[in-house]
Formats: sequence, structure tokens, C-alpha cells
Amino acid sequence: MFNITEKSIKIGEDEITIETGRIARQAGGSVLVSCGGTQVLVTATAAKEAQATASFFPLSVDYIEKFYSAGRIPGGYVKRETRPSDREILISRLIDRPIRPLFPETYLVETQVIAQVISLEAKISPAQLAILGASCALHISDIPFAGPVAGVRIGFKDGKFLINPAESDLPTSDLDLVVAGTKDAILMVEAAANFLTEAQILEAIELGHREIKKLCDLQEQIRKLCGKEKRTVPEAPQNSDMKSIISKKYAKSLKEAYSIASKTERKKAIEAVKQEAKLELVIENDKESEKAFQYLFEMQEYKILRSSIIKDNRRVDGRSSKDIRNINCQVGVLKRTHGSALFTRGETQSLGVITLGTQDDAQRSESIMNVLEEKTFMLHYNMPGYSVGEVKRLGSPGRREVGHGNLAERALKATLPAKNRFPYSIRIVSEITESNGSSSMASVCSGTLAMLDAGVPLKEPIAGIAMGLILEDKEFAILSDILGDEDHLGDMDFKVAGGKNGITAMQMDIKISGISMEILEQALAQAKEGRTLILDNMLRVISRPNDLSQLAPRIEQIKIKPERVRDLIGPGGKNIKKIVSDTGCKLEVNDEGIVSIASTDGNSAAKAKRMVNYLTTDPEIGEIYLGIVKKTADFGAFVEIKPGVEGLVHISQLAATRINKTEEVVKEGDEVMVKVIELDRTGRIKLSRKDAIGKTPSVEGTKPWIV
Repeated sequence: MFNITEKSIKIGEDEITIETGRIARQAGGSVLVSCGGTQVLVTATAAKEAQATASFFPLSVDYIEKFYSAGRIPGGYVKRETRPSDREILISRLIDRPIRPLFPETYLVETQVIAQVISLEAKISPAQLAILGASCALHISDIPFAGPVAGVRIGFKDGKFLINPAESDLPTSDLDLVVAGTKDAILMVEAAANFLTEAQILEAIELGHREIKKLCDLQEQIRKLCGKEKRTVPEAPQNSDMKSIISKKYAKSLKEAYSIASKTERKKAIEAVKQEAKLELVIENDKESEKAFQYLFEMQEYKILRSSIIKDNRRVDGRSSKDIRNINCQVGVLKRTHGSALFTRGETQSLGVITLGTQDDAQRSESIMNVLEEKTFMLHYNMPGYSVGEVKRLGSPGRREVGHGNLAERALKATLPAKNRFPYSIRIVSEITESNGSSSMASVCSGTLAMLDAGVPLKEPIAGIAMGLILEDKEFAILSDILGDEDHLGDMDFKVAGGKNGITAMQMDIKISGISMEILEQALAQAKEGRTLILDNMLRVISRPNDLSQLAPRIEQIKIKPERVRDLIGPGGKNIKKIVSDTGCKLEVNDEGIVSIASTDGNSAAKAKRMVNYLTTDPEIGEIYLGIVKKTADFGAFVEIKPGVEGLVHISQLAATRINKTEEVVKEGDEVMVKVIELDRTGRIKLSRKDAIGKTPSVEGTKPWIV
């Protein structure tokens, strides 16, 4: 008989249930989290002990969407789930980021969290359920974890905040925010927004935190009923003599090394001090001595960097807490692309490149949420090893690249023009050519500049900045535009993107047990100051969109009657294929009758437009066509003036003088100029040849259809 524990709670409009003890009982901890018809199975398992050579915490978090959960078989040739999609990678990161800071720093045992969506109700997002499940599975296991934590999604629509909104509400919501934390503090924020103010963002986070507290209490109740005893965590390496020597003999040299502004030179100087100290203090082939040294030396680095900021308001490169590094912006740096920009901030540099395409160039994918998903705006982030002076194997993008690209993409998406104003697919590639902190926000800046260079009519330009935090007891310092060292040895990485009218995206990760709303509010205010300064620098280089690049396709849209779409397409696509073949243009038409014509040649586009109009407009009295005789009869000739559209030229209208036989003037297959002289109620068309003699067609586009 299973010993099942189950608890439920209402969050927003939905009831969430956590069950344990029925499924995956051999895992370290396992829970089934349910909300409506969506169910996520989450397990947490750890190895029995750390590897002897372990020098970091090997935590892996995997979120997997099973297609059977939505009652579907995966498309394509391989009928099973294979490599994770970008969506799965991004949700894996959402789970990882709030739980990672809550493991003891001396706990180095390999640990794995797996969240599987095994049942799906399309309107209920599994993401926040997976965060909750990961925390609860860890909390009831024997794995040391300073939780619980929980995640809540917040939307904003029609002036009201929505708690865990339905998936169908998100496309029209002005906010898509996931906030995670403990009952005492915030640990993670991930948001896309439609130019919301700092005050609105803070209100949303506070609302989310109130719900998080309820979910944390629920987990505590479950742990009391079925939680396992936690493992013993090894103490931090202790060596008082080594610690004293590092502090007295090497701290001054280390402090001097950290005062070098250049990243490369600073790293060399720090490494030189470290090697000198290691040679003196580490006993050869003694792993315990090596481990103690690595820990104590890093603690000394940690102390030097942080005390300099807190006590002297002096950062690694000599800046104060609010100073932004030197900024340099250039546009049009590549000769044959549709738009390009080089954004440099200190030792971080992004080359942004934009390509404009048609609807055919949209990215199409499949997920459990949708059979077909189409993206017409994409931002791809690449960070090769040379950007940090290292050798790194090139391969497919890692989780970090996917995450950074998604953040920049969401930031820029809010400022894109409406599709009916700018009907292009847009791809931006951010090539990180140098990196020393905040490369994702540099991608936002280079992306904005590149789009302006390409002629994209943005709602408003936006910029991004990364903020840091040093928290020592009750003293703290918020840092604008952080360096890599400040990210590594600091307590927060807080990225904010937006324009002068509000925020479009933000991402916050905390390395401590959480931060207060007071610190968060101050960080947002300081980020706004820095973001505005960066934006001002960008606008000095380019403040409005250029004319559309001559290398980019021209897209012109025509509205036709929806019932005429089939006339444009033709049997088996015959008509639309002919337009493409004759003009070299790309044509796209939707069910609403919007026809998009794309071409890099204006004359070809005009020709395609005439052909579309020719096929999809009704004949009008007085129009002159070049038609083809399809059939003759005693009383006249039937002339096709458009594909599938025929009219009768009565024998009396064939010539200026009286004739006795139709074939005296025309025969089948002849090209003839005809004028529309009557349209009756049944749709029959009466034509005249004699009224069109010596005239040219008034309806262009006729000739290409004469075959």
C-alpha cells in the first residue's frame, strides 16, 4: 500500500495540489504537482558522496515536455522526444536559478533535478509548477537545501494584475513575469514587459511574493509529514596558519592586482600572486592542502573586492558604484548586410547584424503547447572563446547562449512596429566579440542600433544595463554596469532593459538567500539612470530609422477580398506560381486576403502587383483587356479576359462594319482587344471588340496570362 501525502492550496483562480509517495519512490525526493489538467512530475536525486576531485557543485536541472501529455505524437521522422527545445532549456534555467543559491557552498555532491510534463491542459502553464515541484522534491529529500522556494507568474491586462494567467492571456498581456523566492525574500525575477514603469514592476513582484509565501508554507507542511533527515554537510576547509599567511603576506599584492583596470592585465597579476602563494603554502600531492588553499585564496579575493566597494566606493576598474564604462557606438559597419552596428562598453563588445525577410523566413517549430509555432522575430546570441581570450570548441549554442539570446529578444520585441506597418521577418545575430560583463545587455543595445540602421521603424529605441550588489551585514552597495569579476564575487546579477518610457525586460539572479524590496526598488531606480545615460550615447550616433536598406527586400501589401484568394492561388497553385516565376518576387497570402509582395527590384514588384490586381478584381464597365478567343459561335465569340473569366462579344460588336460570320474577324486562339460594355445581375459579361480597336489595355497585367 502506498503511503501517499497530498496537500492543496488555491493560488489566484487555480487550485494547486502537491502529491508525494505514489510515483518515483526510489528517487531522493519526488512530487507530482497538479493544476487543472496540467501535471508535472519532479524528482531530485543525489549521488551518495562527492567525487574526490570535485571543486564545484555539479547540479543539473532538466525540464522535459512529453508530447503524450498533450495527446500528440511528435512530428518529423523521429517519433520521440530528442534534444531539448529552446523552450525546455529556458524553463530548465527558470528552475535552476532560484534553487542553486540555496545549497551549502561546501556541498559538492552531484545532484540532479528532473521535471517532466506528463499531462497538459493548454491554458495552464507548467513552468511555475515545475519550480514549485523542484523545491518540494528537494525539501522532502535528504539533500541539503535551504528552501523551500516557489515561483509565481504574473500578468498585467486591462489595468489589472493576473496571478498565474492562462497561456491564452499572455500574448495580449503587458507583462509576463515569473518571480521566485523564499517566504522571506526574492531570489529570481524574469520578465518581459510592454514599457511598464518601475513602480508597476515592483507592485507585480510584491503581489507574486505574497503568493510565494503561501506555497512555501504548503511545502513545510508536507516536509513535516514525510520529509527525510538531511545529510551532513562537510565544513569549509580550515587551516588557520595558511589563512593567516595569505592575509598578511599576499593580501596587499592581491589588492594591488585587483586595482588594475585592464581585465587581461588584472587576470595575469592575480594569477601571478596566486601561483606565488600556492608554491609556498600547498604541500605537493596533498589534496587537502590544495583544497584548503583554493578555498581560502578565493575567500581573500572575495573580501578584498567587496571591502573596497563597501568602504571606499571604489570598484575593480576604479569606478564608483554608479559610473558607467566608456561607450562607443557605430552603425553600418558591414557592407553587404541589411543593417549592422558595433556597440562597445568598456571591455564588452557586441556586433549586431540584422537580416530582413518575408513570412516564409519565419521560424517554425512544434511544442506541446502548439502544433505549429511561428516566430517572425528572432535574436541569436553567440559568444565564442576568443571574446574572453580563451580557446573553446565551437558547437551548437549552450544553455547560457540560449538564455542570453532570449532575454535580449524579449527586450527588443516590445519595441517592434506592428506587423501591418512593417511586414518583415527579422533576424538579429549578436556576435559577442569581447566580454567582460553584461554581454546580453550589450546585445540589446547593438540590436537597437542595427535595426535603426536597417530602417526598422521602432516604437522607441531601448538600451540595457546589468546591475550588481555587494551586501555585507546591513551595509550594501548597488553597482551599475558590472564587470565579470563583480558578477563572480558579488551577490546579484540584475539586468534591466527598456526605453525612456518604461521597462521591456528584466532578469535577476541572487547568489545569497534573497534580497529585500528596499534593495530591489533602489536597484531599479539606479538602473533607470544608467539605462538613460547609455541610451543618450546611442542616440547621438543614430536617433531615427534610416531609409530601408537597398539590399533588403521590399514588401508591399495589397488587400483583396477573402473570397478571391482562391482566384489568386489558382488550381494547384498555378496562378501564384506563375507570378513568382515571371517576376522573381515572393508572394504570400493569408485567409484574410492580405497579399504580401517581396522583391529587391521595384519594377518586378510593380509587375507582380498588377498581376495580383488583374486576377483578384472584378471587371468594370469601360475597362479594356487584351483577351484570348476561347470559342466561336454563329452569334459571336467567347473571350477569356482573365484566367477563368470569359465574356461574350456579340457578332454585332466584332467589327465596325456588318459581318455575316464570326470567323471573318476572329478564330479560336486569337488575341483580341475588348472593352467591357455591360455586366448583368447574373455576372455575365458583355464585351465589344469594335469599341476597343486601336486602343491599349486599361487593365495592366493582361499579357502575361495569354498563353
